[in-house]
Amino acid sequence: MIIEIIEDRFMGENTYLLGDEKTNKCAIIDPGADLIDILSVVKNKNLTVEYIILTHGHADHIGSVKDLKAKTNAKIVAHENEKELLVDRKKNLSIRFPCGPQEFDADIYVKDKDRLEIGDLRLTFIHTPGHTPGGMCIKVGSYMFTGDTLFAGSIGRTDFYGGDHKQMTKSLNRLANQDEDIIIYPGHGPSSTIRIEKLTNPYMR
Repeated sequence: MIIEIIEDRFMGENTYLLGDEKTNKCAIIDPGADLIDILSVVKNKNLTVEYIILTHGHADHIGSVKDLKAKTNAKIVAHENEKELLVDRKKNLSIRFPCGPQEFDADIYVKDKDRLEIGDLRLTFIHTPGHTPGGMCIKVGSYMFTGDTLFAGSIGRTDFYGGDHKQMTKSLNRLANQDEDIIIYPGHGPSSTIRIEKLTNPYMR
């Protein structure tokens, strides 16, 4: 398995490349980073981008989606409850960001517990609303991409459009019941584990 982090210089957002070493197929998770930076990593690893997967639809996570799709023809994947944000520049906040207004539809809308294969990698989607209605985490083996649901030591805000603190609490409880050895890769900041977050993150207690 290949996991590469491409950090956005403006918002400190983590764009992830998730690749399969056997087939050279990959997905780009939350492409908010600069398109040139993303494509440079793809080229250096000699990979083919099959999917663009979104943990949620806020501007700092989707800024390069349309350009990346135009370059790779990869399919955009999002949770079905996130469509409202993806197609509305005001709700996804992109009118306030340097990326400019972003509106698009996903090619594939998934539900909780749906699965997707990238080469030999098996991905499972976990619906974790709270930050946004269609926020989701992506689990592959002992790794999980948590978007803006769970950070190292903190959580995503719930005061944007579609945010819901009660839903966030339920989502965090659900993550707390995952295997404690799972390594999390959040939408911002460093990686951690479920165990560490349960011990140190005040929102997970």
